[in-house]
Amino acid sequence: MAKFFLTTAIDYANGDPHLGHALEKIGADVIARYHRLAGDDVHFLMGMDEHGQKVKQAADECGVSPQTFVDRVAGIFEEMWRRLAISNDQFIRTTDPAHKRGVRALIERIHEKNPDDFYEKTYEGWYCIGCELFKRDNEIVNGRCVLHPTRELQWTEERNWFFRLTNYQSFLERVFAERPDFLRPETRRNEILALVGHGLEDVSITRSRLSWAIPFPLASSDGEEQGTWVWFDALPNYLTATGFPDKGYTELWPAQLHVIGKDITRLHCVVWPAMLQAAEIAIPEYVWAHGFMTFGGERFSKSAGVAFSLEEAIDRHGPDALRYFLLREIPFDGDGDFSWERFDERYTAELANAWGNLASRVIAMVERYRDSVVPSGERTSLDRADVTDLVEYHAAMDGSRGYLLQEGVKRALASVTRGNEFVQSSQPWALAKEESRRAELDDVLASVMRSLARQCVLLYPFVPVKTEELWRQLGAPGRVSDQRFDALAGLDAAGWRVHKGPPLFPRDAAGTSR
Repeated sequence: MAKFFLTTAIDYANGDPHLGHALEKIGADVIARYHRLAGDDVHFLMGMDEHGQKVKQAADECGVSPQTFVDRVAGIFEEMWRRLAISNDQFIRTTDPAHKRGVRALIERIHEKNPDDFYEKTYEGWYCIGCELFKRDNEIVNGRCVLHPTRELQWTEERNWFFRLTNYQSFLERVFAERPDFLRPETRRNEILALVGHGLEDVSITRSRLSWAIPFPLASSDGEEQGTWVWFDALPNYLTATGFPDKGYTELWPAQLHVIGKDITRLHCVVWPAMLQAAEIAIPEYVWAHGFMTFGGERFSKSAGVAFSLEEAIDRHGPDALRYFLLREIPFDGDGDFSWERFDERYTAELANAWGNLASRVIAMVERYRDSVVPSGERTSLDRADVTDLVEYHAAMDGSRGYLLQEGVKRALASVTRGNEFVQSSQPWALAKEESRRAELDDVLASVMRSLARQCVLLYPFVPVKTEELWRQLGAPGRVSDQRFDALAGLDAAGWRVHKGPPLFPRDAAGTSR
């Protein structure tokens, strides 16, 4: 059983979860569930980034302490992930004592092994509170950060500790040369290659006036206590979650995959590997950087008036439908646009009419024609096409060509389309009228039941609740989550007793979900 340690970016605790957060977490959850079905030993980590200036400001605006504020926000995030059936094994918070201890240990280890990597100097520049980063000239347009155009930059001058990132120029060049798949997709890799090629700059890793931070463990020359820069605190969460610095942390580390947004690739693919190399710790195997989701062509932004609540999106058609739609509509290797119209269309056409209706019809026919018991039957063209198509499904999902989750949904949906076409062409209702064609009817019903069961497994990573519900209606033993991909080709539904239930994806009179 292969280890698969998967992480997402931890979410900043200065506000409530939104659809952009959900896209990343659902995508990572799909990958985690896929690898469990493949038989891998999965450990799926998510969490909250709870220190920094933005959090302190948000807490002050609410008139509460930062700890009280982040406790409330973390609870909201965790509840939202439960609603969306996110199957993370661990949820880390950077205010956890164990994390703070791990961050201090990592900094001390870097200082012990490479003491010249830390130094003090006075620094001045434009600081973006939204990014918690000093911004370079090419990251500023009209005096504002390109990623946070509604926020004013702050001119900051202070004496800080620095990390000598320039010491790791050749190391990073070697990583990208020797491990071409370290960062994907290719567009994101090319961006970081260009950045590294232009030459690295050392990074300021403390803030002198930041009270809501992990105290930097090295003593400053002027005796002033410094707060650890939020990214030098946040990035190590992937490592501290394994128990670092305690013995045994290498049972999980290094991570097989970091799933992040494309806006934080520099931090995860330049700063983070350099930190680990400085500490003489292995770097993660792969980083996957997904794109952004827009609404009406604009990025989600409360301050710009382009936003709606995640609850509203979930309530529209239910959690599983939202999971399905986001990864059906938004490519996980690029940008995509969300629209209510497309959500309604895909829900009705693909989930309710295509898949839900196929399941309802087939279960009803097994009830009517075979007294609810699935007959034995020969393998048909439907079985053969389903099994052949598994190759493309796995190619989209297993990471060998990248995490092309949208293509994975399409391959699973192709089985649904085939199932409907098979039923229409076979006309089991006509076969049932002729006793002499009983064996043909058995073949049809058995084949389409096997296909529905395979669809449950293929779609389980995307719609885990509804597939378990359908699995029960099919009368299949156990749970979908207990199945394994390598058993799909030989799957046999003979003897299962179907139990017709309510529609998987109900519609109201207007054709949308209730």
